[in-house]
Amino acid sequence: MAYKCFILSLFCLILFSCQNAPSKDADMIILNARIWTADDERPYAEAMAIKGDKLIAVGDKTDILKFKKDNTETIDLNRKFVAPGFIDSHVHLMTGGRSLLSVDLRHADSPEAFSRLVGEFAQTIEQGEWILEGNWDHTLWGGELPHRDWIDEVTGDNPVLLMRLDWHMALANSAALDFAGITEKTKDVDGGTIEKDAKGRLTGILKDNAMNLVMDKIPPMTEAYKDKSFQAAMEYFLSNGVTSVHDVDGLNRDVASLQTAIKYQQAEKLKVRIYAAGVLQDWKTIRDLRHESDIWIKTGSVKGFVDGSLGSHTAAFHDHYADQADDKGFFINQNDDLYEWISAADNAGLHVLVHAIGDSANHTLLDIYERVIEENGPKDRRLRIEHAQHLAPDDISRFAALDVIASMQPYHAIDDGRWAESYIGPERIKTTYAFHSLLEADATLAFGSDWAVAPASPIMGIYAAVTRRTLDDLNPDGWVPEQKITAEQAMKAYTRDAAYASFEEDIKGTLIPGKLADFVILTEDITRVNADKIKDIQVLQTYVGGKKVYDVGKK
Repeated sequence: MAYKCFILSLFCLILFSCQNAPSKDADMIILNARIWTADDERPYAEAMAIKGDKLIAVGDKTDILKFKKDNTETIDLNRKFVAPGFIDSHVHLMTGGRSLLSVDLRHADSPEAFSRLVGEFAQTIEQGEWILEGNWDHTLWGGELPHRDWIDEVTGDNPVLLMRLDWHMALANSAALDFAGITEKTKDVDGGTIEKDAKGRLTGILKDNAMNLVMDKIPPMTEAYKDKSFQAAMEYFLSNGVTSVHDVDGLNRDVASLQTAIKYQQAEKLKVRIYAAGVLQDWKTIRDLRHESDIWIKTGSVKGFVDGSLGSHTAAFHDHYADQADDKGFFINQNDDLYEWISAADNAGLHVLVHAIGDSANHTLLDIYERVIEENGPKDRRLRIEHAQHLAPDDISRFAALDVIASMQPYHAIDDGRWAESYIGPERIKTTYAFHSLLEADATLAFGSDWAVAPASPIMGIYAAVTRRTLDDLNPDGWVPEQKITAEQAMKAYTRDAAYASFEEDIKGTLIPGKLADFVILTEDITRVNADKIKDIQVLQTYVGGKKVYDVGKK
């Protein structure tokens, strides 16, 4: 009897195994490629098989051809380079999409160009319509901050709020200031300043929390405009090989991407996977959100702020700015509030992401994280510091010790590197964008763009991390060259470790069987091409879930 039971059990086990074994019938086979898998056990392969939205085999051509059937699509890549779909760990999706539809001031290199571009755009829209985004950079014309006088005449009744490219300072025209009720008598707000000129007149410049005085009055985007912005953002991501994004504004009031993403998913039009974060202070709302996370849309994270930005002189440092002896920057939120919010969110099972730029801000945040870990007890929490730009040397080792992920944007290094030393001096820049030092200390890096602050181009991000050649080409050997990293290290930060940074390493980030078939085809092998040529590499095709969603030849 026992023997019969054993045979029956064995038969059932074999039957179950057969039912759950991967099908040998591939929908698509990729052949003759140089595939970088991001898997340390097998970094390279030459072919892979796909069924449905997943990889079922990755390896040699001979092995993969075993999965070919009569109806299998076979693609010969003629040795082109394949990598996992890039994951951008820090984007502002809706505002980025909106920026694609608005005036682009990123390359305005003089006050005259600034005014002209704004005026030309104002002629294309309806009277009374808001002009937003812009993403200007005052360092391109010598450092003078723009003034509302530059744009009042060319914008008329159109209210204007134009962001500096770091989104920690904005220029409002007189129409926007009047609309928001801001006058010379309006007092500064906590964590923000309202700039005035030598005569006591409003310049239109608002820093950090002061920007909310206008932003909170801007009419919400219409559903049609949200759709247009979302669609533009998706197309932009896919053209850059980005298949997943961590949207740090994903649940933030009017610029939230979540509901639009759900609508697109229900219509089977969603082509980019989204990890949507909410506001740290609103952790209770995010905790109670009832969206069911899946392979396309995931929630459960909250994002907060410690300080502002270097370019706006609002990043918080231990010591004074080198160019302003009475200025150390400031905290946008107070320590006690940050601790309370972070501890409560962590206790609620939420994933905590917090922005910190200056060395004082990073040190304070690490202290808060350490306290929360000790008080709330051990668990797999993967706390993140967004940006982690300027670190005190003694704080670098704390990232690995506390298992804190450094969520960084390498393009900023070659942008800020043009002027950062004049702001903070030659000593502090040694641990600015300290990619190499963090990796040497066994910290985890997750790379992103901060789009629309910077281009959502992983290729340019990898170029920046590997070369550190500033955009003005004045640092051909690299700005702070000891902080360079290898192309493979940078790619892992855009793939495998970026997936880890959203608790999704089981489904994406590497090209191994069982993972989602998200991948990108490039013109060159990033791991082999000369470092200075990385920026010239092009995205040829992007696949999400085994489906081609971008083709450079079919724009």
